[in-house]
Amino acid sequence: MHDDLISRAETWLAEDPDPETREELAKLISAGDTAELAARFGGTLQFGTAGLRGELGAGPMRMNRGVVIRAAAGLAAYLKKNGTPHGGADAGLVVIGYDARHKSADFARDTAAVMTGAGLRAAVLPRPLPTPVLAFAIRHLGAVAGVEVTASHNPPRDNGYKVYLGDGSQIVPPADAGIAAEIDAIASLHDVPRPESGWETLDDAVLDAYLARTDAVLAPGSPRTARTVYTAMHGVGRDVLVAAFARAGFPEPVLVAEQAEPDPDFPTVAFPNPEEPGAMDLAFARARATDPDLVIANDPDADRCAVAVRDGGDWRMLRGDEVGALLAAHLVRRGATGTFAESIVSSSLLGRIAEKAGLPYEETLTGFKWIARVDGLRYGYEEALGYCVDPEGVRDKDGITAALLITELASVLKEQGRTLLDLLDDLAVEHGLHATDQLSVRVEDLSVISDAMRRLREQPPTELAGLTITRAEDLTQGTESLPPTDGLRYTLDGARVIVRPSGTEPKLKCYLEVVVPVAGHAGLPAAHTRATELLTAVKRDLSAAAGI
Repeated sequence: MHDDLISRAETWLAEDPDPETREELAKLISAGDTAELAARFGGTLQFGTAGLRGELGAGPMRMNRGVVIRAAAGLAAYLKKNGTPHGGADAGLVVIGYDARHKSADFARDTAAVMTGAGLRAAVLPRPLPTPVLAFAIRHLGAVAGVEVTASHNPPRDNGYKVYLGDGSQIVPPADAGIAAEIDAIASLHDVPRPESGWETLDDAVLDAYLARTDAVLAPGSPRTARTVYTAMHGVGRDVLVAAFARAGFPEPVLVAEQAEPDPDFPTVAFPNPEEPGAMDLAFARARATDPDLVIANDPDADRCAVAVRDGGDWRMLRGDEVGALLAAHLVRRGATGTFAESIVSSSLLGRIAEKAGLPYEETLTGFKWIARVDGLRYGYEEALGYCVDPEGVRDKDGITAALLITELASVLKEQGRTLLDLLDDLAVEHGLHATDQLSVRVEDLSVISDAMRRLREQPPTELAGLTITRAEDLTQGTESLPPTDGLRYTLDGARVIVRPSGTEPKLKCYLEVVVPVAGHAGLPAAHTRATELLTAVKRDLSAAAGI
C-alpha cells in the first residue's frame, strides 16, 4: 500500500505543470507522509453538476492545474463529440471567466490553452469579474460552452470550476456524467496539447453589454432614491455593481472600505459568505455611521445578494426567503408575466404569491442549474441568497441585478413612507406568516453526514415540535415532478422540513419552514412569537432524531 501510494504520487509529480504544487508534493514524498498522501491520492475530485470544487493543493483530490487541465480536456472532448447542442452561432467558442481567488487566473489560462489545443476557440474575460457576467457572455457571444473558475463563498483555501453549456445554464445530468467520462479517459497530461497562445482575451465590450442589459431589470421612470451601504466581501463585485448603480441613477453606494478590494485571503471574515456569523459586522458598522435605507452585500463572485434593513434600533440581515418574497411581490405589482420558480428548500410563500397573481409556479431541485431550465421562467430564487430576476439576460443567479431590483423596491416604498419590513408584514397578513430557518452542521468527517441521513431513513421521526408528520418522502426515489436527489422531505401540519447534504461544502443542511395564520396586522407580534417557538422546537427535535 505504501509503495503504491508513493508510486502514484511520483507519477503525478512527473506530470504536474505547477512549480508550487510540485514542490509541495515532493516534500510530502520525501518526508514519507503517507497520511497526507493518502488524503490526496485516495481518489479523485468528482466532476458533477456543480463542476469541481475543493481545497487547493497537489494531487487528484485537490484543486490544482493538473486537475483543471484534465477537466478542460474532458469538456473539450465532450463538446467535440456532441456538437452544438444548443445551437450556438459559433460552435467552436468557449468563454472563460474567473474570480480573484488563489490560482483562478492560472486555471482560466490553462482552460483557454486546452480548448485552443483541442481545435476550439477560447475567449477569456478581461479580468476577474462576477460570475453572472460570464453566464451572460455565453449567450451574448453565441458560445457553445462557458467555464467560470470560482469557489463562490467557500473558504480561502478552496477553488472551483463551474461549467455552462451554450444555453447559458449550468450543466445537469446527463452532461455531467458525459464530461466526467471524458475526463476519466485522459491517461496522461502529456496527451493534452496546450499551446502557449492562440486564444482571445476579451475587451470591455462584453461587460458593457452586460451593463446595458441591466436596464431591462428596472421599470422605466421608477423611483431611484434609496441610499445603500455596499460590501463586496473581498470579491469581484464592487466595480460592476457601482457601475450598474450609476447607470440606473441610484445614489452612489457607500462602500465598506475594508472589504472593497479583491483579496483571496478574505482577511476580515472567517468565511466570505454574508450568511455566516460576523461576516456582515463591518457593513452594519458602516450603516450605523451613515444611516442608509438598506445594506447590500455580494458574495465573492457576486452571484449572490444579501440585504439588510434597519429593524428597531439596529440592523439585521433579511433571510433569503424574505428577499425572495419581496422581489416576487415587486415584480407582480409591476405586472410581470411568466413562471415563478424556486427550489424545494425555499419558502412556500412564493407559490402563494404566484397563485394569487394567477401566475404559473414550479418547484425544482436545489440549484440554479435546475431553476434556470424552467419553461417560461420570469423569476426564480433560492433561499441561499440567489435570485434570477432577468432570465433572458442571465440564466443563473445574479447578485448585481438582484441588488438593482431590491433597491428599486426600497425606493418605491420610500416614496410611500414605507420600508421593506412593512411590505413583509403585508405579505404575512395576506398569505400567513411564512417563517424559515436552517439547521446547518459543518463537519470535518463526512461520515457524520451519511450517518445522520441513514439514521433518519432507518428511524424516521413521526412528529416534530408536537406537529404530526403527515408525509415523509425519500427524495432518492424522485417524485412526479422531481428527479432523484439525496434528500428527505417531511410535511407537517403547518410546517415543512427538508434534510440534504450540501453539494458544495462539507455540511448537512436542514431547511425548516412554519406557516402561522395571521388575522391582521395587530396579530403579527403573536404570530412571530409562535413561529419562533415552533422553529426552535423543530430544530431541537430534528437534531435529536438525526443525532447531530
